[in-house]
Amino acid sequence: MTHDRFHGRVRGSGRPCDWPGCDAAGEFRAPGNRGAGAHGPNGPGDYRWFCLEHVRAFNAGYDYFAGLGPEEILAAQHPLAGWDTENRAFRPTAGVDGSPRWADYADPLEAIARRAQARSAGMKAGAEARRAHAQAQARPLMTPDERRALGVLGLPLDADRRSLRARYSDLVRRYHPDRNGGDRSNEARLQAVVEAYQLLRRAAAFA
Repeated sequence: MTHDRFHGRVRGSGRPCDWPGCDAAGEFRAPGNRGAGAHGPNGPGDYRWFCLEHVRAFNAGYDYFAGLGPEEILAAQHPLAGWDTENRAFRPTAGVDGSPRWADYADPLEAIARRAQARSAGMKAGAEARRAHAQAQARPLMTPDERRALGVLGLPLDADRRSLRARYSDLVRRYHPDRNGGDRSNEARLQAVVEAYQLLRRAAAFA
């Protein structure tokens, strides 16, 4: 489809002109038939397509308010029409949930500032969570053996190389006989930790 100097013209759509008896291509969109009860300030629910000659004729005789009652016309013409639905940016609370406990503050501005800080902290936490999720999705997939190795070390799937090293060092100190007065009862666990670390430090996910 291409557009030309006639605003809204769409070529190559393959639609016929909807004007009775016209065989030309329908290249200009016009409001469609709004059934009974479908009229309102939100506009038509479907469209018709006309050639240039007939879209001009249609526009010349089009009445947007046809079928509307006096109250509906007044509502649609009101300067605030369409602004009656709240969104986060235009809520009275400015998108900050909850009401401050005014009695806890000597200065109302401090209460407002605390609400804004809480909102900012929540947005920051959400952004960090989304970033961590995106990083986890972008990292190479782990093999079943690598997942089991993470379980041995007690690490989450989104662990990074730094947390891997820190966890390994902590477990070695915990299970090594030299750190436990020569107690060798944890040698099997220590061996499993060493093998898991050796596998994971070479894994693509920790490269």
